[in-house]
Amino acid sequence: MQAALRRRAPERPLPAFLWGAFMAALGPCLFGGLAAIALSRTQGAAHWILGVFLLKSAFAVRALATAGWSVSRPLAAGNLDAARAALGSLVSRDTKALSAPLVAAAAVESIAENASDSIVAPLFFYVIGGIPGALAYRAVNTLDAMIGYRGELEWLGKAAARLDDLANLVPARLTALLLALAAPLGRGSVGRAIAVWARDRRMTESPNAGHPMAAMAGALGVELEKTGHYRLGAGLRATASSDIDRAVRVMLGAAALAATIAVLGIRHAA
Repeated sequence: MQAALRRRAPERPLPAFLWGAFMAALGPCLFGGLAAIALSRTQGAAHWILGVFLLKSAFAVRALATAGWSVSRPLAAGNLDAARAALGSLVSRDTKALSAPLVAAAAVESIAENASDSIVAPLFFYVIGGIPGALAYRAVNTLDAMIGYRGELEWLGKAAARLDDLANLVPARLTALLLALAAPLGRGSVGRAIAVWARDRRMTESPNAGHPMAAMAGALGVELEKTGHYRLGAGLRATASSDIDRAVRVMLGAAALAATIAVLGIRHAA
């Protein structure tokens, strides 16, 4: 549906912006609304099974861990080309010329940022708005990933990008805190995670991405650099393949903490 709407987008800035705003509004309303309607029309076991299926679709914990390992394993084996190719599933940047430390850094950055987008934020909106809320958020985040970037689609994606920024204001900061608390699972430092988070969180162009990425850099004690854009954890050591595996463990720990908080929040509200 979103791809079809994108193909019909006008080229001039103002019409493109208005079309993009329509897409940004339609996506979460449609997916959240359809989920609400479907759940309202089922009962008993069917209602529970449908709910589990829909909620599971809003998260990508296993996929994120697997994507991280798919980079760390060939990188540890010295197969830089395979690691670069695998990194393409995590980042949108050109990976062909990245050195081994930059490949590892990019993977760690993506694991940290996606801990917010694919785990904490859907849980946050699930607590607020149930399964429809979680799916509405995922629609916003997916649309931003499709068109919310600079260049040819800048005007078309402006509304989606700003809506995604707004939706992630709280989850990104909560994710940074959870990553810091989970740092010991990756043999990292809680204090250093908080210190680097406080120092470097505003270095990225995104108002949100720098929070979890800076916290992860501090947690692992590594420097995360995107050449020409930012350097988080400056002065720390270069990132290695083993740090990707450590980042996965920290991410999984943060996910467990987030799930626990969500369950407690739902029980308290009930």
